[in-house]
Amino acid sequence: FDDEAWVIRYFVVDCGETGKGRKVLISPISVGRPNWSEKILPVSLTCSQVASSPDIDTDKPVSSQQEMGYLGYYGYGNYWGGGGLWGAGLYPDVLQGGLSSTNPTALAQHRHDDPHLRSANAVMRYYVQASDGDIGHVEGFLVDEASWAIRYLIVNTSNWWVGHKVLVSPEWIQDVSWSGSYVTVSLDRQAIKNAPVYDEDAPFDRDDELELYSHYGRRAYWHNKREPALA
Repeated sequence: FDDEAWVIRYFVVDCGETGKGRKVLISPISVGRPNWSEKILPVSLTCSQVASSPDIDTDKPVSSQQEMGYLGYYGYGNYWGGGGLWGAGLYPDVLQGGLSSTNPTALAQHRHDDPHLRSANAVMRYYVQASDGDIGHVEGFLVDEASWAIRYLIVNTSNWWVGHKVLVSPEWIQDVSWSGSYVTVSLDRQAIKNAPVYDEDAPFDRDDELELYSHYGRRAYWHNKREPALA
């Protein structure tokens, strides 16, 4: 995921026996509407395309140059620049036609940039610190299936309050120590303790979001022009 925009940029896919154990990156640009009941992500790619895709060591950081090679191979536009989550747009499929949000000069300048890509798996178990002390650890994420933006971190506070899970928006993150493996949020422990409990077995809808933002007295992300509203 992109640690600046907090958006999923790639899925790491294990091709299994058919791909001889190869792992590849699949961009949300190619992903259609997920089938959650059957746990399927449909993609607009062929097995041949994936088999011939550029080699990328998914256990190492991905460079900007590798990204440009990957996006160029599939004929996708680049997602950086443009002011939106995906280039100039809000959704990844706008880049399927190869529309680029930057000119050749900007591409050359981007070649050696830090792409700010982090492994979601690596962030699991990161400690979470409030403004006045520790509160728990990151246990998961809630993601918008249309834009693939990470809307919430699922924080397990069981070390402090038994069985208590809460949601924290990336917008409330004050700092992330990638070397120290902890996240600092601009909330105090009491506010988090009194926050609505997140139940992973129950549907989470707009009313639940409104309750969460109301509790913290924060402006909801869907009021931000850059962000798409959930249905």
